[in-house]
Amino acid sequence: MSVNFDDLGNAYVGGAWQSTARDFPVENPATGETIARVADLDRAQIDAAIGTAAAALPAWSARSAHERAAVLKRWAAALLAGQEDGARLMTAEQGKPLAEARAEVAFAASFFEWFAEEAKRAYGEVIPSPFPSKRYSTLRQPAGVAAAITPWNFPIAMLARKAAAALAAGCTMVAKPAAETPLCALWLARLADEAQVPAGVFNVVTTSDAPAAGAAFCESGVVRVLSFTGSTAVGKLLFRQSAATVKRLALELGGNAPLLVFDDADLDVAVAGTLAAKFRNAGQTCVSANRVYVQAGIHAAYVERLVEAVRRLRVGDGRDDGVTIGPLITPKAVAKVERLVRDALARGARALIGGAPHPRGACFFEPTVLDDVRAGSALLAEEIFGPVVPVVRFETEAEAVAQANAVDVGLAAYAFTRDLSRAVRLSESLQAGIVAINEGLPSVAVAPFGGIKESGLGREGGRQGLDEYMDTKFVCLGVG
Repeated sequence: MSVNFDDLGNAYVGGAWQSTARDFPVENPATGETIARVADLDRAQIDAAIGTAAAALPAWSARSAHERAAVLKRWAAALLAGQEDGARLMTAEQGKPLAEARAEVAFAASFFEWFAEEAKRAYGEVIPSPFPSKRYSTLRQPAGVAAAITPWNFPIAMLARKAAAALAAGCTMVAKPAAETPLCALWLARLADEAQVPAGVFNVVTTSDAPAAGAAFCESGVVRVLSFTGSTAVGKLLFRQSAATVKRLALELGGNAPLLVFDDADLDVAVAGTLAAKFRNAGQTCVSANRVYVQAGIHAAYVERLVEAVRRLRVGDGRDDGVTIGPLITPKAVAKVERLVRDALARGARALIGGAPHPRGACFFEPTVLDDVRAGSALLAEEIFGPVVPVVRFETEAEAVAQANAVDVGLAAYAFTRDLSRAVRLSESLQAGIVAINEGLPSVAVAPFGGIKESGLGREGGRQGLDEYMDTKFVCLGVG
């Protein structure tokens, strides 16, 4: 691997690399080898980083939108220029196949490009006044220091989506990456330095003590926005901890996405869409198809075609040519998937392919298709976060929609049909923040991303993504 790990073991605060007496290891999940040791910051050091971001805020927020946009575009260019290094670093640290890692780096760059332009369109309004002696208008201004807590499954793109919006709005940021994948965030900080992001505007604190970082962000009166991507349970905890400081929360939490295949679906499109929605990143995505409902008339043909496609997937180290399914992030993740599969089989499901840990290593699980998964199976209630497709047969549209909506979360939902009227009905009736019809990869920088119900608050991406980091101020001007 050609990636240079120099400086990536240190936190990045105030435009400088900071080492600490304590550190923690970063392992390659495909091999178990330690690839780096990273600075392990304590609560006091995280608090100091927040102070650094606060000190940088006045100068950064005073810059024009066009000036901030120029910085973000340089950052995007640096990502694209370093795409191969970033991809190889990500695969070594997180495990996903190189093709997916390259796509993620490009995806990350698209957020800097998008929000560079959106910064110039952070419009206020002139409000027609009912009184001749008064003029009404609104201003949109940066909310203040923003904190970000990012996950390990998309370690560059998720941070880019938050940082691009925050900096475009005029906020400064302190980011805490997942302990499993801190190197990707530090690589992004290195590129920020190359792009001449001013010192203190973007900071990365690395720590093995996630609760300490969360408490620092939640309890700080200086941090005015906290953006978190992760589990619903942790999101609820951060929500409670932020009550005392009444800060804005942007929460992208757990999903349990349904995927509906109707009798009139194009079978090739449905199978390809299922593969994309389910097996990307070995199923470790919050929008992964978690429950697949197939109408009775197409069930046999769909399942047969899906099993054929899954059989062609190649499991292995993401750095190897031709690998399409990499490792899960930890052996603990494999144990969870195995528990869910065993429970479904015990309740009467049938394994058509796979169904067990893969002999490739401790972090690998076989690409799996389970048919006839029964109601009450834990597989349908919990996020799988692994390469397992649970298939449930249904008869009517109303039945499928009812089952799809019968959960407490609502991040993404997928449906495959060639009936235009049904597509319109489903786009309105499926309870999710993202609905994809005849498509397995809906995420894009230009559109909002986020959930309803217990899948979170707020939106990332799209023009709406800027709103999470801006306050609207009403101005009333008396003119005599």
